[in-house]
Order: sequence, then C-alpha cells, then structure tokens
Amino acid sequence: MTVGSASNDGRVETDERSVSTYGGRPVRSYHGQPVIKEPVWTWEIPVYLYTGGLAGASAGLAHLAELRGERVLARRAWAVALAANGVSPLLLMADLGRPLRALNMFRMFKVTSPMSVGSWILLANGNATGLAAANAWLGLFPRLAAVAAPAAATLGLSLSTYTAALIANTAVPVWHQARRELPVVFAAGAALSAGAAAMAATPPRHAAAARRLALGGALFELGSKEVMQRRLGELGEPYRHGAPALFGHLSRGCLAVGGLLAAGPARRSRPAAVAAGALLSAGALAARWSVFKAGFASAADPRYVVGPQRAGIERGERRGGARRQARVSQPDPRRGSPATTLA
Repeated sequence: MTVGSASNDGRVETDERSVSTYGGRPVRSYHGQPVIKEPVWTWEIPVYLYTGGLAGASAGLAHLAELRGERVLARRAWAVALAANGVSPLLLMADLGRPLRALNMFRMFKVTSPMSVGSWILLANGNATGLAAANAWLGLFPRLAAVAAPAAATLGLSLSTYTAALIANTAVPVWHQARRELPVVFAAGAALSAGAAAMAATPPRHAAAARRLALGGALFELGSKEVMQRRLGELGEPYRHGAPALFGHLSRGCLAVGGLLAAGPARRSRPAAVAAGALLSAGALAARWSVFKAGFASAADPRYVVGPQRAGIERGERRGGARRQARVSQPDPRRGSPATTLA
C-alpha cells in the first residue's frame, strides 16, 4: 500500500518502502486498492473448463477411432463425450444462479462474443455427440450419425479451446496477456483429459490410441504451460505463489505418476489403467484450477494491472499516458478542497 501526504510545495510525498514495484519501477494505485474487481466466478467455472475440453476432445478421439475401425475405443469415447456434454451445461446454469438465465445466451448469435459463440458451439456439439453416441451404442439414426460424428469432432476442436478465448477476453492481467498461449495450453489439457478418460474406460488391449493421446497431451500440457509462464515474466508471478502454485504442483505430481503408470503397467493391467486415467484426469483438472486461481491473484494486485499497461504505453504498443509523479496544487478557498493537476 502507498502511504502519501501533501508537502508545502504541493507535491505528494510517499513512503517508498510501501510502494510495490513492477519491472523495477514503483506502481501506485489509490491507497493500494485493486484497480479491477476479481472475477465473480465460483468453483463451477474451473470444472467447466475441464469438462468442456473433455467433451470436445473425446468427440474427436471417438470419430478418429471409428475411422480406424477401433469400435470398442470409439464407443467408450462417445460415452465420455456425451457425459461431459451433459454435465457442462449444468455447471454453467449453476454458476448463473438461475437456470433460466442460460436461455438468454441463445437469444442471439454474436460473433464478437466468446461467450455467445461458445454457448452455440456447446449446444451444437452436444446434439451431434448425442446422435453419434446413440448410433455407436444402439445402432440408431445411421444416416444422421454419418453427418453428426464428423460434425461433433470438428466442433469439438472449438469446444476444447473457446474457454481460453473466453477468459482471455477479460481485463484480468494474467489471462489477457497470455491470450496467445492459453488456447494451446487448453488444447493440450483437453487431449490429455480425453485420452485419460478413454484409457480408464477401455480394456487395455483396445486403448493404445487413448494412452498415446494421454501421454502426448500430458507432455504438451506441461511444456506449453511452462512456456506461457516464462513469456509472462514478472506477470506470471501469481503462478509461483499461493493457491495457483499449489494446484500447479499437484498437477505436475499427478501427471508424473499417472504418466509412468500409463507408459508401463496400464498397457496390460486394467486396474493400473484406471489408476493412470484417474491420476492424469486429476492432473488436467488441477491445471485448470491453477489457471483459474492465478487470474484472481493477478486481479487483486494493482501492480499486475498498472505495470503491464504502463510498460505498453512506454513501448508505444498502446495509446494512453502514464503519470510518473502526482502533484497537488495549493488549496483554493473558492472550491474548499485542493485541486489536482498533472506534474
């Protein structure tokens, strides 16, 4: 927090020991208060970040398995995709507080709004997945399923990553500044979760493709998240402290142990495959929680809001003005209070 007082010449004197810094320069806000409000989202949203990716990537895995003639794996993957598509709208409705509010999302289609586009993608993917799953398990709707399966797989790509665009399209610094990397991180997490769930639900001799997808997704998840944090630099500090760091460590631990099981015993043992799938799924979910909590931490600290904006202005990357020194003029008796001017 910045402690300041007006001197005789009108300048504001501050206690530099209480001023936070960003990039080696002091960052001040009004009495150290947050510049933006923290998100109002609750636990349903990070879980939806996981289930949405799981639904989309599982549909893609199921369709590719069908094309390769791997019917056993395809049926399990369609079931996982259908279950995740069923849970995702419930999570969104729970977050809205009143379920009927969800209907307002479908009153229009706004291509510039990630929330509007994502709502329609979720609806379309859910219907297409339902038709494909009904055909895979019950043999129903063969003609419709021939169109629905590739449609679900295609829409699944967008469903797996649109949530990254959704949170990056906010003023939360650690999300907005990572808008290029977050879709890659979420895509990797979606592939990881889809492979892990299918591996746990499928007999080992039919789950080779799911194991490869889970292991590849785990490696890419770890690598892309590390690249994102390094590119954020000082802005990535929330990932290294508090709840975001705790969930990050939990994610890496689960992925390490689950990956070892998936690469070894899970190839022959069904219990090992279930354990590996559960650990990898827990790692993917913990990674989404880490990103979610980091957003709250960066919004609560004014230096992560003011610092990047000021740096962008000084580099000429954005318009605006950065005030280096506050100045308070002499009191004006006619106004009854000091008049503030720029230095």
